[in-house]
Amino acid sequence: MKEMDNPELEKSIAHITVEIIEYIPNSVVSKTILKKSTGNISVMSFDSGEGLAEKTTPFDTYAQIIEGRAELVIDGNSNLLETGQSIIIPAHKSNLIRANGRFKMIMTVIKSGYE
Repeated sequence: MKEMDNPELEKSIAHITVEIIEYIPNSVVSKTILKKSTGNISVMSFDSGEGLAEKTTPFDTYAQIIEGRAELVIDGNSNLLETGQSIIIPAHKSNLIRANGRFKMIMTVIKSGYE
């Protein structure tokens, strides 16, 4: 996965979310929108055929598809999401993301509330 250089987006300026990040052939690209100790928000682009390997995280994650469609598999259950749809990936559940075509998504991780 490629990380964009900027640590966060500039504050107090309007952004067109789907234009924050571009597609790069054969890649998954991630750009941080906001990063705090209590969680972070990032926007990601996936080229066709790319994805994220199966993993488990200790925090809930809110995934929003902002362009295209994606398959999110949570605890072995496949969820096909299209532009405008979202899903909560529960903490401690295995999950993976597959791109059958290009897509962009916003991932919001909330780290507080687990103390």
